[in-house]
Amino acid sequence: MTMSSKENKIIKINSVSELHKLMGVPKPKHPLVSLINYSDVHLSSIENSVKVILNFYTVSIKHNSDCKFSYGQNYYDFDEGVLAFMEPGQIASTTQSENEHPDGWLLIFHPDLIRNYPIGKTIKKYGFFSYAVNEALHLSETEEAMIEEIFKNIEKEYNHSIDQFSQDVMVSQIELLLNYSNRFYNRQFITRKTASSDLLTKMEILLDEYFESDKIIESGLPTVQFFAEKLNLSPNYLSDMLRTITGQSTQQHIHNKLIEKAKEALSTTNLTVSEIAYQLGFEHPQSFSKLFKSKMNISPLEYRASFS
Repeated sequence: MTMSSKENKIIKINSVSELHKLMGVPKPKHPLVSLINYSDVHLSSIENSVKVILNFYTVSIKHNSDCKFSYGQNYYDFDEGVLAFMEPGQIASTTQSENEHPDGWLLIFHPDLIRNYPIGKTIKKYGFFSYAVNEALHLSETEEAMIEEIFKNIEKEYNHSIDQFSQDVMVSQIELLLNYSNRFYNRQFITRKTASSDLLTKMEILLDEYFESDKIIESGLPTVQFFAEKLNLSPNYLSDMLRTITGQSTQQHIHNKLIEKAKEALSTTNLTVSEIAYQLGFEHPQSFSKLFKSKMNISPLEYRASFS
């Protein structure tokens, strides 16, 4: 394959060994997991900005680099202490200066590595794997030192001869890394409280506008994706940030607004429950009644009767 054809084609990487070959590093020591030191990477064999689909999880920390990393339409410059995550199936690309000498780590692990462990079922709770690039985790100096220590422990285990305990130890170190990342993201939400509060205000305004316009009739119930796009955030990042501020996800905020509007209609109008349900974007009145009862512990008709 010529360089120009590589540049124009999206390359799908299904195995750890394929990525090693692409990045110009020696063959991996384990078929399902690898830890690559960025100082060993040689991208000269491929064109800059080549796009790849990685069918495994990645965790990356990079220093001393003017390399840009992207997925989707967004680029991110790696500064000191920035941790980025990707889940399988995302499109990524890199550009790298010929004169740069970056250092840092790229941890990659195939879903099969964790499939038979509890984390294989719970990894979806780590929403940051699907955050956008500009929502990366900015580490404090202390946090960075802790993360670097975990990477070093992973490196020791990776270079250890494989035995019956290797996979257990490796998976436990990866889970430790993700749990610390979860903690540090929570700290980032809190330390950016002003920005978070502004976000909450914007979310409330968007909710009000949605329900007061014709959009709910045209498009139906509002979705998390709709508000995330309006706020230029990924759905998971928006929900996690709102949960940190208010204890509730984006979906719960939407439901709260729905119930607020429903209570208003039930107490101040003579509209039937079905008519109210349709006005609030529900295709089926039963779905509306079920949601209302789950939130209020009484049915819509019982709620209306309380005002008689």
